[in-house]
Amino acid sequence: MTSRRNLCIHPRVSEEREGKVVDSMCRDLTAPWVRERSSEGGDVELCEFFEGFERNGRDALLSGTYNMEDLREMGRTKGWCPYFLARHLITFANIIVYSYAYLLDPKIASLISKEIKADSVIVFDEAHNIDNACINSLSVNLDMKIIEASHRNLIRISNAITNIKQTDANRLREEYSRLVRGLAQNSASLGHGDRLTVDPVLPADVLQEAVPGNIRKAEHFVALMKRFTDYVRLRLRVQNVVQESPLAFLQNVYQAAAIEARTLRFTSSRLGSLLRTLQITDVSQFNGICLVADFATLVSTYQDGFTIIIEPCDDRTPNIRDPVLQFCCLDASLAIKPVLDKFRSVVITSGTISPLEMYTKMLNFRPVLTERLTMSLARNCVCPLVITRGTDQSAISSRYEVRSDPSVVRNFGSVLVDMCGVVPDGICCFFTSYSYMESIVAVWEETGVLDKVLENKLIFVETPDAAESAIALQNYKKACDSGRGAVLLSVARGKVSEGIDFDNQYGRCVILYGIPYVYTESRILKARMEFLRDRHQIREGDFLTFDAMRTAAQCIGRVIRGKNDYGLMVFADNRYNRGVGVGVGAKGVGMCAAARGIVIVIECHGHLCLWVEVP
Repeated sequence: MTSRRNLCIHPRVSEEREGKVVDSMCRDLTAPWVRERSSEGGDVELCEFFEGFERNGRDALLSGTYNMEDLREMGRTKGWCPYFLARHLITFANIIVYSYAYLLDPKIASLISKEIKADSVIVFDEAHNIDNACINSLSVNLDMKIIEASHRNLIRISNAITNIKQTDANRLREEYSRLVRGLAQNSASLGHGDRLTVDPVLPADVLQEAVPGNIRKAEHFVALMKRFTDYVRLRLRVQNVVQESPLAFLQNVYQAAAIEARTLRFTSSRLGSLLRTLQITDVSQFNGICLVADFATLVSTYQDGFTIIIEPCDDRTPNIRDPVLQFCCLDASLAIKPVLDKFRSVVITSGTISPLEMYTKMLNFRPVLTERLTMSLARNCVCPLVITRGTDQSAISSRYEVRSDPSVVRNFGSVLVDMCGVVPDGICCFFTSYSYMESIVAVWEETGVLDKVLENKLIFVETPDAAESAIALQNYKKACDSGRGAVLLSVARGKVSEGIDFDNQYGRCVILYGIPYVYTESRILKARMEFLRDRHQIREGDFLTFDAMRTAAQCIGRVIRGKNDYGLMVFADNRYNRGVGVGVGAKGVGMCAAARGIVIVIECHGHLCLWVEVP
């Protein structure tokens, strides 16, 4: 199961690259009111594949295994929409494979996963970052661009309300009646594929309530959203950082804009109902007001485990004013709790999900069974190396105090040049951040390090732009396939560090420059660590090391993708040979001890290496 963008086979819609655009164009062709106009003889374009699915696909019972390409091919052959076919088959399938955001994100889960039976077995694979996925699913960021877009959206909605009053006022009266009956009845009245927006989260008891009278009428709801948007805009004009609880924020909203918390809880569902009534399918154009409504619903629903941080600018660019309001979820257990409550069997697994005790605390559950499975290899195919000193005997490290030291940068370059001279095929290098990688590469270009690397291999660089990185990765693999060999300079926590396989010739060596600690000055991180310390007694240093090591494990794990694969794992930082290195690096990272039982510490003397075996 995947998105419309990946499954669409419509000749015109499938050419679009952006997911939100594909979603909107799909709704333009499949919305119930669009199909109704067509049935009445109107000159309206419909999706032939969706119509074919509605005629014949709903009764289809398939057997076998189907991936994305299989579904697309079946759609072309039978004339059925692969996306709606996949959603339909979820109810009957024995095994469903999709992103775990489809279960953890309330907005997606209520659409896709609500029909999955409670006796199903749920497996979260590659779940080392499941706590971050839980937190992101319940967090919202608002900046000035979103607020201005929200203001424009409200103007468009207001104009649409005026127009519909003149042409078809009965639609607004019918919507009012549904809202009086309550949200549950309103949701039940929607047809297949008719839900344009979904609540970020609403408890079941709220669904049984009627929408407050002061937002039942469309014009009243728009007026309230304008007041709330203006209040958020006012809060973004801060000169200093502000951090407050959701309860304090709601009290300020009531005092400044006379908006009650109970009313805000219904804003997301009320907006979705209004967009359907106005027959607006291009929801991507209304992303601003949708985010503001989601924030209003979340902030009025949750108090414990959340905080609000308003920053006038980014700490890393203090001279550039870019205010942002961040509604931050601190408790990862909130998003996964509905999954644990509904399903009887839930398995959380990953090759780098260590230590297990950390996850049980952060997700606030007690596992019935805990198993640690060691890696079984037919031969010694992994060689972990820890490099502590460079050719000039200077200690190498990415610690902030010494990371820009000329000797550290030079020795990092020497490691890469020497590895390129002896390692065939592909080499992947991971830096701790994009900015650090850019600074290192700039110095390497000035000092001729890159020229020496180019004597043996081509160089490709990952960038924050997904399209550019995809092209770089494609050409990197071409260079490896041709026998020329290549080096891919990338970033821990970037696109390449997770989900991309560098098997066989694509990854004979991985070099990890430094320890990939997260940006420790982030106020969101500080708030989360404070929450973990107070709620679960997890010390700040332990969490930072745990988070860095699971990121490091994902980076170095790119080189070994099967039992027949082999490669070097190079840890270029002297801290890996201390408490963070052998203790956490060998066991927490989970590769070194399992593969060889030793860690080889290298101290470079010129171009010779002294290997010291540490039991």
